[in-house]
Amino acid sequence: MSAGIQHANISEETVREISESLDEPEWLLETRLEALDSLEGLDLPSVIQTPGRRWTNLEDLDFDALVDPLNAAEEKDQVGPEEVEVLPFAEAAREHEDLVRENFGSIIDPQENYLTALSTALFTTGTVIYVPKNVDAEDVTIRTTMNSRSLFNYTLVVTEQSSSVTILERQSTGSEVDSDEGRYYSGIVEIAAGENSHVQYGSLQDLDEETYNYTLKHGLTDQYSTISWIEGNLGSRLTKSGVETTLAGEGSETKIVGAFFGHDDQHFDINSRVWHRAEHTTADLVTRGVLDDRSRSVYEGVQDVGSMAWNTSSYQRENTLMLSDESEADASPKLIINNHDTEASHSATVGQIDKEDLFYMTSRGVNPQAAKNMLVEGFFVPVLDEVEVEELREDLEGRIKERLR
Repeated sequence: MSAGIQHANISEETVREISESLDEPEWLLETRLEALDSLEGLDLPSVIQTPGRRWTNLEDLDFDALVDPLNAAEEKDQVGPEEVEVLPFAEAAREHEDLVRENFGSIIDPQENYLTALSTALFTTGTVIYVPKNVDAEDVTIRTTMNSRSLFNYTLVVTEQSSSVTILERQSTGSEVDSDEGRYYSGIVEIAAGENSHVQYGSLQDLDEETYNYTLKHGLTDQYSTISWIEGNLGSRLTKSGVETTLAGEGSETKIVGAFFGHDDQHFDINSRVWHRAEHTTADLVTRGVLDDRSRSVYEGVQDVGSMAWNTSSYQRENTLMLSDESEADASPKLIINNHDTEASHSATVGQIDKEDLFYMTSRGVNPQAAKNMLVEGFFVPVLDEVEVEELREDLEGRIKERLR
């Protein structure tokens, strides 16, 4: 089904105005215009359907009311050590044009779906992180605060041979805007990991609950490289999030660690996917989520082992804890195996707090609410233990405790 959505406020003139204001090279303007032209024939991202139900109704979004690209406003901090290039996207497109042109849209096709094309045509802000050969870098931090009705953000990470980098990217909302329909935030992230390099990318999405959020993050490994994703989703009214790694290099690895906590009537549509395309590759997917009130979640995890991916190891675990009878959750883990030399497993559970655990704690004098909170905090420990970025771990722990209070 084609999206077939028309926009009164999005046109070639709009796209040209954005590109001109950023002083972009001609090739990037052409890429934007091609994405704009493709919109009418593209589908919205796929969503899970169960008998009689479509879990995430992206087609219900009123993009005309949500999207206002010419009035984008934000506050952004982009910080990194001296030996690493951490540049605003527009600046990088001018100063490192060859690097950006080679890698932009090389992992996520700008026309992969309707929302990636919309993001490519309209993004006004972004960051390029370039890590030279043999450089070990920590504490690269990007903080984006949206102060407008909509914001389209793009992040590109390129690491050269035998380098490493640890990145924290955080999204939040600042000043209120006059919009009855809410806000829209879009974030696209591409990571090109060079030979024997290591990337840990952590993201904390803490947008306000009037914001609709679409993010797609995809990494590509060279031989013996590693991409580790940490994905924390706490905010937004509706989140459609995809985190993917293509293991294209022999001996490469990926880890995708996710945590979400929904309350009120929040909705989370979470996808974790790994594509094994080379020999001796390893993947580990771990997601834990908690739902309270009338919140909902749907999770899809995919481990796809290609015919040439000999000696593959691939594991997936997803657990959702529901704190109320009104919350809803569904999970769909998938194994697609095209090579017999594979060790793989997948599991998913959806359930409520164990009554025996709760009874044990209350019978020993712990207040029932405090006992419940302690069990929820304990539920997240396996995810938090995977977070090497101290600031991200502390932020996640703090926000989880705030929500429980």
